[in-house]
Amino acid sequence: MDGFDQGSPAPGLAGGQVPAYVADGGACYAGDSLDLLGKLPDGCVDLLMSSPPFALQRKKEYGNESQADYVAWLTRFVAASLPKLRSTGSIVLDIGGAYEAGVPSRSLYPFRVLIHLCDTLGLHLAQDFYWSNRSKLPSPIEWVNKRKLRAKDTVNTVFWLSRTPWPKADTTRVLVPYSDSMRDLIARGATRVVRPSGHVLCESFARDNGGALPSNLLDFPNTESNGRYHDRCRDHGGKAHPARFPKALPDFFIRMLTEPGDVVLDMFAGSNTTGEAAQALGRRWISFELRRDYIAASAFRFLDKGVPPSDVSKVHAAILEGWPVDLRSYAVPVPPPEPTLLDLMGDAA
Repeated sequence: MDGFDQGSPAPGLAGGQVPAYVADGGACYAGDSLDLLGKLPDGCVDLLMSSPPFALQRKKEYGNESQADYVAWLTRFVAASLPKLRSTGSIVLDIGGAYEAGVPSRSLYPFRVLIHLCDTLGLHLAQDFYWSNRSKLPSPIEWVNKRKLRAKDTVNTVFWLSRTPWPKADTTRVLVPYSDSMRDLIARGATRVVRPSGHVLCESFARDNGGALPSNLLDFPNTESNGRYHDRCRDHGGKAHPARFPKALPDFFIRMLTEPGDVVLDMFAGSNTTGEAAQALGRRWISFELRRDYIAASAFRFLDKGVPPSDVSKVHAAILEGWPVDLRSYAVPVPPPEPTLLDLMGDAA
């Protein structure tokens, strides 16, 4: 038993915890993830997909730990999430790099995180991925722009971790288009050939499988600036999260590592891009976020374009004030009654 009401969009949490909002596919909770994780049923999550605040030298408004404290800090969250993860589940962490203070030397903190999680929590590195964001601004200015000592940094490390060496996965769900040369080869067919490297290519190499296997270098620009989320933040005074990843990033891992109906958790939700991607793919989702202003703005992602602007503003204001909102009906209770959304979501097992 996974602790879920199969007719509900998201898990219910123990202790009377009520979500900030519930949408067609899941629910978003306001609070400290360490506390909220303890209220989730064990063994209910298929994928934990998250981008925790990076250990950057410059402090950010959303809060970020120093490099010296980062490994221990993040390990606490991952350790608390492990009982909630199914044995076949996966953890995907997007961790951006940084420089050491005052010198043009890269910090090793992302790799220290990886080694520590595997050595102390017994996790397996299923695969390391690298997200290339070519639209990323050059930084740090001193070493890249001014002195021209270092190249522009456009790559984040993305670690795919699992509890066993055999997590659920299927790369055929994330095939990429064939190259022109591969399409030509498929059209004319192939004969058996031995390459100088010793690899043998046989006739089946030219079989059309619907696309090419993906690589672990993910080329996803992060350039969206006029979508529904951004437009509504501008029009309704929403607080846009300053460090969002593109929807394509969680979309890739959700497709590869889960199936429709599975549960995706983001414990550092921010603008809730993960929840939006999961819902679009028919997965159930649950998101945790500490800051209520980010949560209120993230609700914009789940309101259809046809929702009147006045209702959008009411939803935003209600969430900011701490009242639970059911986005499935766009109902904003005024005056707000006692919270009852757990009835909509199903009690925790």
